[in-house]
Amino acid sequence: MDDATSPNLSASQVDDGKPQALVYVGDTESEAVIRQALSDVGASGVLFKSGGVATAVADRSERASPRLMIVDVSKARDAVAEVAALIGLCDPATAVVVIGASNDIGLYRALKDVGASEYFFKPLVTALLAHTCTNILSNEEPARPGDTKTRKGRLVLVLGARGGVGATTIAVRTAWRLSTNPPRSVALVDLDLQFGDAALQLDAAPNHALREALARADRVDDLFLQRGIINVTKRLDLLASLEPLQETISFEESGFLSLLETLQQRYRYVVVDLPPLRAVGLPNVLRLPSLVMLVSDGGLASAREMARLRDLLGPTTADRTILHVLNKNGGPGALPLAEFTRGAGRAPDVLVPWSREIATAANLGVKIKPECPILDHALAPVFTRLSGEKAPPRRSLLARLLG
Repeated sequence: MDDATSPNLSASQVDDGKPQALVYVGDTESEAVIRQALSDVGASGVLFKSGGVATAVADRSERASPRLMIVDVSKARDAVAEVAALIGLCDPATAVVVIGASNDIGLYRALKDVGASEYFFKPLVTALLAHTCTNILSNEEPARPGDTKTRKGRLVLVLGARGGVGATTIAVRTAWRLSTNPPRSVALVDLDLQFGDAALQLDAAPNHALREALARADRVDDLFLQRGIINVTKRLDLLASLEPLQETISFEESGFLSLLETLQQRYRYVVVDLPPLRAVGLPNVLRLPSLVMLVSDGGLASAREMARLRDLLGPTTADRTILHVLNKNGGPGALPLAEFTRGAGRAPDVLVPWSREIATAANLGVKIKPECPILDHALAPVFTRLSGEKAPPRRSLLARLLG
């Protein structure tokens, strides 16, 4: 049963690595029912693999996300946690149908809560499974509580208190980590269209696609993204422009909202490097469901701007979390933490220390120096909040000196 394709699977669908459906099942009886159900609904590309949800999680780094994934949790130690992890690794448009051995309403509700489209217990019924698969593959899947038609990717807004505080470094590192450990689809958008450094840090060549997308949001479709987006890695894409300095660059907020909507349907995470002057003109963007990372250094001016930005943003809400990342803590010109807190009106949530290693990583760029344990450890609360990742182990002083 290992990597067996359905009779309807064309050669092109096998070669491009993205079948319409992926099935991970552990017994031949269930496999036969699933094959029949998918055949009945006319699924044109189906890939079967022996195993269960753990195999599906392991495969996420090797295979693109399909429209439909069917996974067996019969042998899972913690079915809900493992399905949640799998959904977190898939693109937002992927629907996950779970099969298992237990007729348990509590399990059903828990799986639905973490984002599963449906749960069926064995022995499977062909007609019921076919009905669900039809709805999914025809884009008629019923919305889950709190969801739109399909799941949206998580939005991360990185807003610097002022220029030079390291917001781009934080945005690039966040996007890089989310796309690599474990691999997930991430789009990074640099909204500084004339001075942005995100492309520079990723050793990528900016283009004019972002400006065009903001000016003509109605043109943004799959073909536009395929041609205009910059592929940094297999999982990390970039939209960044470097427009002439003599030009005046402006765009309507509605155009950016439309672009975000499109990106969130295609990527697990969308990270936006948002310059402070640009952010002031995007009030509706700032209130979208998101994680907002306010980045400052420890200077007096940054303390003042942090207080003003918090007034602009308002409080954290149920669907929008605001985190203050104090960068370069303890560096030259930084206030003592207690004084900075008094000036900002509130203690920072995340402390990133002043470090030669971090400064070197920022100067060289993440493609040249992808490893920066000190920065990753400092940002661990951010990664935990976004994806549930545990903090990486802190290296000893000897290990850092040697390596």
